[in-house]
Amino acid sequence: MKIAVFGASGYTGRLVVAEARRRGIDVVLVGRGAERLRAAASDAGFQDAETRVADADDHDALVAAFRDVDAVVNCAGPFARWGEGVVRAAIAAGSHHVDISGEQPYIQHIFDTFGAEAERAGVAVLPGITDDGLPSDLITALTAARAGGEAEEIAIAVDIVSGGASRGTIRSMGAIQDTLIDGGLGYENGELSPRATARRKDIVLPGGSAPTAVVRFPLPAVVTVPRHVSTRHVEGLASQGVYELFARLSPELAEQVPEGPTAAQRQSMRWAFAVEVLGADGRSARGEVRGSDAYGTTAVIAVEAARRLAADGAPAGVLAPAQAFDAAGFLDFLGDHGVSWSVSDARQV
Repeated sequence: MKIAVFGASGYTGRLVVAEARRRGIDVVLVGRGAERLRAAASDAGFQDAETRVADADDHDALVAAFRDVDAVVNCAGPFARWGEGVVRAAIAAGSHHVDISGEQPYIQHIFDTFGAEAERAGVAVLPGITDDGLPSDLITALTAARAGGEAEEIAIAVDIVSGGASRGTIRSMGAIQDTLIDGGLGYENGELSPRATARRKDIVLPGGSAPTAVVRFPLPAVVTVPRHVSTRHVEGLASQGVYELFARLSPELAEQVPEGPTAAQRQSMRWAFAVEVLGADGRSARGEVRGSDAYGTTAVIAVEAARRLAADGAPAGVLAPAQAFDAAGFLDFLGDHGVSWSVSDARQV
């Protein structure tokens, strides 16, 4: 098995390389600068790792870099700027592809653009495989199943205790400031739209005992969940504090901060999702998933997703996490990395 990591010299890219090294997976480091790639390999204890120089805008060089690998993990954002070229090259090379984007418009664009192309190539393309995109999608699949499978309404809410953000995260969020301010897409009656009706004003966040006021928020799961759950309505939510935290991020800020959080800051991070599903038959269910160290967890998730695609395969096309992986099995795997989850019946949504 061989996995290529594009953007391997970046903050999260280095964590992905280190996680692959820890697990004994053969990694090819790909990026724009040979010297930075060699430094990233050395930092991960991968001094003899193969490095390949390719720019995101150089299709032929990227295809050559990905030609003999089983899967590509793209860690280079903003993905609205760099991501499409990497997807196109991975498909052309016949390699599975995952990326760590949290950019809702980009994730929707990949679904809209590359489904038929990936199917013809016989590869799986999974955008948004991060600490927020994958766990929230999988826990929603399990919660919807508890509520009967077919849903009238799905509410997905995020809660975050931040320990700082990487430059890459700041640049990515800065690139979608208009989306953040508008609250992103909602899903209503078969259509993703910024004009979808906002139904929820509050929700009990994980660990809470009383409802917290929330606003609409551009979560990746709003795009992915309708791919595998039959539902009339999905909305992403966040507390006002989380919304303001991300709304403050800008490209200018990225040039004023360190490359990323320290190890101690990462350990102070907490993230959680609450999912409430009202089933079409009136049953309702609630799911929660929680974790820490968003960047370390993202590295674990990305490597494991690429490994599973390489080892086990998946249906060809652009897929949501729950379409590619067993939801409970993947979440249980993450239990060894500080992630916990639960699904239960609920009286009402």
